[in-house]
Amino acid sequence: MHVRTTLVGATALVLSAALAAPAFAAPPGTGHPATREAVEAAVRGGVPGATVTARDAHGTWSATAGVGDLATGAPRSPADRYRVGSITKTFVATVLLQLEEEGRLSLDDTVAKWLPGVVTGNGNDGRRITVRQLLNHTSGIFNYTNDEDFGRAYFLKDGFFRHRYDTLTPAGLVAIAMKHEPAFAPGTGWGYSNTNYVLAGMVIKAVTGRSYAAEITRRVIGPLRLTGTSVPGTRTTLPRPSSRAYSKLAETAAGPTYDVTELNPSLASSAGEMISTSADLTRFYEALLRGRLLPPHQLKEMKTTVPIPGAPNAAYGLGLADVTLPCGVHVWGHDGGIHGSSSNAATTADGRHALAVNYNADWTGDTDAVVEAEFCGG
Repeated sequence: MHVRTTLVGATALVLSAALAAPAFAAPPGTGHPATREAVEAAVRGGVPGATVTARDAHGTWSATAGVGDLATGAPRSPADRYRVGSITKTFVATVLLQLEEEGRLSLDDTVAKWLPGVVTGNGNDGRRITVRQLLNHTSGIFNYTNDEDFGRAYFLKDGFFRHRYDTLTPAGLVAIAMKHEPAFAPGTGWGYSNTNYVLAGMVIKAVTGRSYAAEITRRVIGPLRLTGTSVPGTRTTLPRPSSRAYSKLAETAAGPTYDVTELNPSLASSAGEMISTSADLTRFYEALLRGRLLPPHQLKEMKTTVPIPGAPNAAYGLGLADVTLPCGVHVWGHDGGIHGSSSNAATTADGRHALAVNYNADWTGDTDAVVEAEFCGG
């Protein structure tokens, strides 16, 4: 269900960019055959390894394919922790909607009300942009990951190996975006921008006095017992169990493959720094769509969408994508891409059928095929 909502922007880099019973690694030939075939096809197509979990009325099923470590040949695990990239955005939007329900902010507040003087210059004006427009990507604010200097420093080989351990601040990421004019006037178009969600995280801190990471942990991770989910901040390693993450660090899919597992995720901030597991993601989206995290009014707001140009079967709400699959099945969720990791999470509107998948590569493989196999393949 890709709508190309990944951390990586248009620097033309080939980086794609989406309370359960205990999961198990199903033996070959059992359960969800179309989904199993889709992840195995991805591995045959060049993905090092995949891990997938599905949850429905029959329980929770997990499977893996390929390897988690190209050097040792160790397999992937159903319990792998991995970087989820822009799936972080659904968690951030959930917290802001909870704050709205508590009367602590309005989604129609301007960004300048909470972050005075932050969105300014080159035609940018936080007095004309609302929190809602940040969450549904109608603000027009430039996507900082599309900045050419940022792309060279953090997404291409030479820059990445010099800067992979840099600590970046949310204010610094927004400042990169402010060097550019808006793509359109607020509310007059749609344009995916990671800057929107860096600002959203800053709003959470302005409202609560605590970091967005602390609020997600307190409001979502803890109550749902998402034991494999974390907001790493500046921690450069993945918690165990985990696999290695691989990238080409280039503008083409040719050439060497590099291990990019270790990096400082502050470059993604509240737009995409989180770590999770496939089982935790199915639990989170199931709880969200079934109304366990938001009351009806806020969930309705989250599911109020705007069209995505060029994607007739998809629309975007508040940190949540609405996609009609080719077979007509309607799912909600998000995808996410970051160095060495491509993920997708999708859930039916009633929250009763959910799937999450991850590839430990960012240059190849189509997670859409796995989503379609699960919900359309029988």
